[in-house]
Amino acid sequence: MDKLRGQAQAEGSTVLSHLGNHEWMNMIGDWRYVYPSELKTFGTVAHRQRMLSTGRIGRSWAANYTTTSRLPLHPSLGPPNTPYPPPASPHRLHWEKEKDGFEIDFDLWMFHNHRHPESKNPLSHAAISFVHGGLSPTYQDLTPFPTKINELSTSLLRKLQHREQPPPHPPNPYPGLPASVTEHERQVYGSDGPLWYRGWALQDEETVCKQVDDVLAKTGTRRMVMGHTPDFTNIVSRCNGKIIIIDTGISHAYGGVLSALSIHYTVHPIGDDADQRWVERELISALYPDKRTLIVDEEREIVGDFQVADGSH
Repeated sequence: MDKLRGQAQAEGSTVLSHLGNHEWMNMIGDWRYVYPSELKTFGTVAHRQRMLSTGRIGRSWAANYTTTSRLPLHPSLGPPNTPYPPPASPHRLHWEKEKDGFEIDFDLWMFHNHRHPESKNPLSHAAISFVHGGLSPTYQDLTPFPTKINELSTSLLRKLQHREQPPPHPPNPYPGLPASVTEHERQVYGSDGPLWYRGWALQDEETVCKQVDDVLAKTGTRRMVMGHTPDFTNIVSRCNGKIIIIDTGISHAYGGVLSALSIHYTVHPIGDDADQRWVERELISALYPDKRTLIVDEEREIVGDFQVADGSH
């Protein structure tokens, strides 16, 4: 992965890498899924522990991996992992009372209105989130996204890597998290946290489609992509492509179908230059060895000046 990262940078591209629940299990000392043959490649338990904590693998995890990512589709929104809302944003994150007595969730209002052609910021949510497990609607540290989750993850990883490494489980008792972790750090690894949450995959369609807009609104995204809950035959799309679950068990240990997700985003000008009218299109497909399946094909007209510093749009 580090080699691929260097190759991408040489071409002006970026590799975004995430730690999933199994990486965290290994760092905690929960080695239930570690085969004896893998242990042999490291020589000893202590050598493997050093490699994952202060060794080459551990240093790469700390320097190059996050728990979640926000991928802006348009360069005017900034580079990958630009937080939403921005630090200087006046956006209100929770319920606030208007002068006329009605209560609104400002981010939810922005999410539902940014698609209107005359919206002041029609690209505010033109981004996609990526995470291993899922962004639960009840998880309290969603925002600013993805900064808050990744800061907590970085802090938790540091505590795990720099503690005295416990004897792994099994055959020893489950070591758990260090005593020094905060409650917010603990929740990162909790069942409702981004590493383990399965609700978007397992709950019924009506339930998840009622919940998803609120999470997308808070995270400044239009869609969420996740793994963790495999379907061994195909990538799963729910709620008209707002939820995309890409785990198809491609490891030989599971024997699922090989797959990848293709995201193609374009913005084309229409009409006179003075009109500042554009057609925005999102095309998302599931790729398999023998076919391509269309998941999303959405087109909308937007109005605004979306030029960025290098002249692109």
